[in-house]
Amino acid sequence: MATATSARDAQPGFIYGTAWKKDETRRLVKEALAAGFRRFDTAAQPRHYQEHLVGDALRDALADGPITREDVYIQTKYTTPAGQDLANMPYDPNAPLDTQIRTSVASSLHNLRFNTTYSHVDCLLLHSPLPTIQETLQAWKVLETYVPEAIRTLGISNVTLPVLEAIYNNATVKPAVVQNRFYEQTGYDVSLRAYCKERGITYQSFWTLTGNPGLLDSKVVGGLADAAGVGQAVALYALVLNLGVEVLNGTTSAGHMREDLDGIVQVAQWAQENGKKWDRIAAAFRKVVGDV
Repeated sequence: MATATSARDAQPGFIYGTAWKKDETRRLVKEALAAGFRRFDTAAQPRHYQEHLVGDALRDALADGPITREDVYIQTKYTTPAGQDLANMPYDPNAPLDTQIRTSVASSLHNLRFNTTYSHVDCLLLHSPLPTIQETLQAWKVLETYVPEAIRTLGISNVTLPVLEAIYNNATVKPAVVQNRFYEQTGYDVSLRAYCKERGITYQSFWTLTGNPGLLDSKVVGGLADAAGVGQAVALYALVLNLGVEVLNGTTSAGHMREDLDGIVQVAQWAQENGKKWDRIAAAFRKVVGDV
């Protein structure tokens, strides 16, 4: 059963998501840093991300201090041609797969560099599996050549359990991160999350609010919001974080950035003071999403 301590420990689990921010990306990443976010998600996919503006914001913050590179976690992605705007992409879609990946990684390392001589990212994800398992494993093997210097860890997004198992069973560098949509249509990835937990793979959720209107308006989320004195969005975040899930938070409001971070702390403090009530609410939420 969940405990108050697990709610408190989940607090660092937010990652600021930079998708769809367009020309506002630099400003919003700096606002997220000022609010207290230290973990950032982007992609080498100009269609939905402005990776270079994420890098600009991070370099601004590092130059201004007191934030150091060691304080910040940065993850990005290689996106296949199917997910790109073919008129604006970081590699030639007609090039061999290995060349596509190496060109994409080079562009990410340049965009996210933190000085003129050295760059690395903390994690690089395949944005999705490739059309076949063989191509997916080929791409993974290319990415493994960058670990641990230029890329610290590897991951994959939008993945099913059979594909994740194939990668894990064949990889030299095991996946460290899975980033999926946590929602009812996939049964909240119960089996996949259990697989990740057993193997020390971090499961990350995106579209946690927009993909779950039913959860957001549920009795259990509303009950926690009322009891802890927070909004329903914060209550849902807290309950998902308590499952051991890291949550992408892409708010464009500086006020909501602070409210979300402070609200998770407020829930944790309430949970410490009301352990039995918290345990009942957390257990009820687990039942709703199938974690029994």
